[in-house]
Amino acid sequence: MAPIVSERKGKRRRGKKPWQRNALKSEVKDEVRVTVNKEKTTPQKYPGRKIVDPKLLQKYSKGQGVRVNSVGKNSYMKHKLKIKEEKIRQAEEEAARAEVLLTETSGQLEAEEDSYTAHIRQRDIRDAVDITSAAKSFNLTLNQFGPYKMQFTRNGRHLVLGGRKGHLAAMDWITKKLHCEINVMESIHDVCWLHTEGMMAAAQKKWVYIYDNQGIEIHCLKQMDRVLQLEFLPYHFLLCSASENGHLSWLDITLGKEVIQVYTHKGRLNVMCQNPYNAVLCCGHPNGTVSMWTPNSKEPVTSILCHPHPIRALDVDPTGRYMVTAGADKVMKIWDVRRLGECLQSFKINSGASTVKFSQKGLLAAAMGNVVEVYRDVTTGVTREAYMCHKSGSVITDLQFCPYEDILGISTYRGYSSLIIPGAGEPNYDALEANPYMSVSGRREAEVKALLAKVPSKLITLDPLSIGQVDTPRLQEKLDAKNALLHIRKPTIDFTPRYRMKGKSGSAQTFKRKQKVKEGRQREFLQAAIIQRDSFKLGKEKNLESKPAEILDRFKPKKIKKK
Repeated sequence: MAPIVSERKGKRRRGKKPWQRNALKSEVKDEVRVTVNKEKTTPQKYPGRKIVDPKLLQKYSKGQGVRVNSVGKNSYMKHKLKIKEEKIRQAEEEAARAEVLLTETSGQLEAEEDSYTAHIRQRDIRDAVDITSAAKSFNLTLNQFGPYKMQFTRNGRHLVLGGRKGHLAAMDWITKKLHCEINVMESIHDVCWLHTEGMMAAAQKKWVYIYDNQGIEIHCLKQMDRVLQLEFLPYHFLLCSASENGHLSWLDITLGKEVIQVYTHKGRLNVMCQNPYNAVLCCGHPNGTVSMWTPNSKEPVTSILCHPHPIRALDVDPTGRYMVTAGADKVMKIWDVRRLGECLQSFKINSGASTVKFSQKGLLAAAMGNVVEVYRDVTTGVTREAYMCHKSGSVITDLQFCPYEDILGISTYRGYSSLIIPGAGEPNYDALEANPYMSVSGRREAEVKALLAKVPSKLITLDPLSIGQVDTPRLQEKLDAKNALLHIRKPTIDFTPRYRMKGKSGSAQTFKRKQKVKEGRQREFLQAAIIQRDSFKLGKEKNLESKPAEILDRFKPKKIKKK
């Protein structure tokens, strides 16, 4: 502690404790008593907050800040920007400090010498892990109504299964609690959860139907007919579908209205996925191209030639950076979505992959017949062999990694299987984004907040950051056109009348016809310009609101105009 100095006038106070008297030294200087603490100062063990590791700050950095000095001479704007930048810096620092609270870490299998992780079977993993983790690996034998389609909810807690012969079931796969199980008496081509686990969509033989978690039919969407693939955009509340006749549809489930339906001219659409980063739909076509679509355009925003043969499988990783495609030529390619047309890696596989999926931690699963292989480090190109391999009893028709769990779910012709894949899921979940342990009241509150924060479909673009930018050339053109309306000039019209017979093409008649056409066109131009100027409210003074005249207003004194 630093020495404490106190100045007092007059006599010394009484009632001091003995240890206080020994610790204080009093002197009188210039008729002023000065008391000094004689205790030894010891350095503090923890002088302040712990310095944050620069690597953690770089990890949670939100990008380069704004240069306040380059804003201009507006001191108020500079002050606001300084406060904003300081808040962003504090948020980055607090996020880096809070990483110590994330106790869960993701781990992967490590093989011994002269062995491979792909040789480790699911039975060996179940025997090695704890009882809770071993219970997450199970098989469902469903021989009658296959092949099956499946999907997990965003929080990874619930599972929906749809069989080609009409079997539809929803369950809590962790507790093995069955929500509903029905037979729709039609073929089911795809299933999809909506914004909560209380509603699910099923693409049946002719139309798309919406069911609740009790198996009760809620809606029948006749706008979507003969659908093969379904996708749901959670932040936009849009249900997207791809049909066998080549149509893409976007349906707003909050209003029950179709946003747009586009004909792709690419034939049957049986390969489709969404980019979680920008909500753009990616479709694979038989000519080997991948096209990307938004509900704001009737043409694809971009198209990439990925394979010389038809596309069989397609997926985008959760970060929206990488895209994997698998063709009928037994080649699997990794693409950089940010740099369209740039192939990062290319792998030769044993057979054509029917389904590919990314996990939250970057693992890639590919289904080839009745074998599923999981690869790691596919984006960097250091992988040489499969990380894990599993052979099923029948052909695999669909697969997906469970969010926030080291589980890979696969659906086959004969049912469903759950595989343990160490290091696949994100170990720490965000309770405000997706909470696996959410209560009923919390689910209702989250649904209301999600509806209030709904993103309009017009904001879906290939580059989401372009929304906050200013289109400077177009803005300047609009300003010039707006200023030009203040000074309207008649356009110069060059008109040559055609020749007429029987003396109707004399000089006087020709001049009258030419003048009549010129005046008509100029009149139309001026009328359109005046209407456009009035829409911008240019060249008009603001009219004061006139009050209605009253009977006694004539007795009020008249205002004298000042010269």
